Amino acid sequence: DAHYIVPVSDKRIYITFDCGYENGFTPDMLDILKEEDVTAAFFVTQTFIRDNIDIVKRMKEEGHLVCNHTVTHPSMPSKSIDEQKNELLTCERYMKEATGYDMDLFFRPPRGEYSQRTLQMAHDLGYTTVFWSMAYLDYDVNNQPSADHVVEHFSKYHHPGAIPLIHNVSKANHDALRSVLELLKREGYSFGSLYELKSEIVK
Repeated sequence: DAHYIVPVSDKRIYITFDCGYENGFTPDMLDILKEEDVTAAFFVTQTFIRDNIDIVKRMKEEGHLVCNHTVTHPSMPSKSIDEQKNELLTCERYMKEATGYDMDLFFRPPRGEYSQRTLQMAHDLGYTTVFWSMAYLDYDVNNQPSADHVVEHFSKYHHPGAIPLIHNVSKANHDALRSVLELLKREGYSFGSLYELKSEIVK
């Protein structure tokens, strides 16, 4: 139960953000998503929740998914199964305690590092593991691409069922987000929920 695309043939794309910490851009990104009527999935660490409770509550209030990106962002395969479970369950419990909202049971392994044990562990805890089919160098705040590069990347690599990985700390992503969404809409794309992934797999 681990996926890097959603198996659809129609023009749907699944916007996902990885949120390890806040860099001042997420509220504006949420404004843009709301104005463009687009929902997304935010994979958050416990630290992000702790430091940004109001932002996380806003995500849920505005219809976005808030998903599990672990407590400490470790390399999961290097941890014991008990340690891996603790990374997921502690983050999940903290989400509920801090915000009052349940965490959406989707998991993105930090840095995409996984093993068969990691995937099985997440599945046993009720999680669907979500990787990505589109990514680019956006996570280094000191080495940012241009906003034009981000738009060009989406223009070149979008595809039905795509799951792009977007980091919320990126100024380039902040500056390009509206243009990216408008581009995808012009291309005839709609924006799906990862819960559709579960229903597609059931089919």
